[in-house]
Amino acid sequence: MSEHPHLPARFPVIAVLGPTATGKTSVSIRLAQRLGGEVINLDSVQIYRGLDIGSAKPSTQERQGVVHHLIDIREPWDVMDAASCVRLAARAMELVISRGKVPILVGGTGFYLRSLEKGLSILPGTSPAIRDRVRKMIKEYGHEEVHKLLSSLDPQRAKAIHPRDTYRLSRALEIFLSSSMSFDKLVKEYDKRLFAPFEGRTMLKIGLMMERERLYRRIDDRVDEMMRQGFVEEVSGLLAKGLSPELKPLQSIGYRHIISYLQKEKEFSQAILEMKRDTRRYAKRQLTWFRKEPGIRWFHPEKLLKAKDIWKAIN
Repeated sequence: MSEHPHLPARFPVIAVLGPTATGKTSVSIRLAQRLGGEVINLDSVQIYRGLDIGSAKPSTQERQGVVHHLIDIREPWDVMDAASCVRLAARAMELVISRGKVPILVGGTGFYLRSLEKGLSILPGTSPAIRDRVRKMIKEYGHEEVHKLLSSLDPQRAKAIHPRDTYRLSRALEIFLSSSMSFDKLVKEYDKRLFAPFEGRTMLKIGLMMERERLYRRIDDRVDEMMRQGFVEEVSGLLAKGLSPELKPLQSIGYRHIISYLQKEKEFSQAILEMKRDTRRYAKRQLTWFRKEPGIRWFHPEKLLKAKDIWKAIN
């Protein structure tokens, strides 16, 4: 590589992963600076323009000097599915490698990382009639009742979906009504790969973790900092532009909580408490997912960030 000739041509792709609020952004930027790398975002919300504070998007200042890919590439109403996001990440990775740089994948969406590494199953589409039927069910009976229905049909999938996540709830029910199979069974049936971007390459997975009580305090502190940065105003501005609260990105953690306050469904204090609680639960689910992934080397983020040479600290 031209700027870093000490790195071999087949240097591994790096992935920085772990639960929310563990410092993935800071570690990935330090690594990119040290290795001559470029960051590829694998966060499912940071791809949307205008969703900045609530997604903990790297600031303009943080991105100075390090190229970032797949941030601010879509409008909130231009919803992308997992397959599209993974395809874009694969193309970005190939572009970075072609420039003689090190791709540094970063994000807490573990499914995207697994799909990049191993390929993504192609699931069948659903008919317009079924999609219309599910939309009418949600409108007539409400999210909670439809989520209960999904729980009775596909309990495992229902556990992974928040009742207010309209997009994923609808998609899961549409899939079951179309196939009469659970999501997990359907994935096994449709085991076709979209691409194999890691053919001939290896991935170095750097996991970030800290004591759970400390992590939960960091999450609470981050939520409080979001409020100080103007998160309520950010969400209010998105709604003022005519964006529907039912859009998939606005049903993500943080955004749906502030929307519930702005729509006078919850008191502000209650909305914040639930935002902190749900973020902690999300972090727990992320950790459970990553612990099942093979080959992750775990580090305390502070150890890496305090090191004079972050690469030596990892190795």
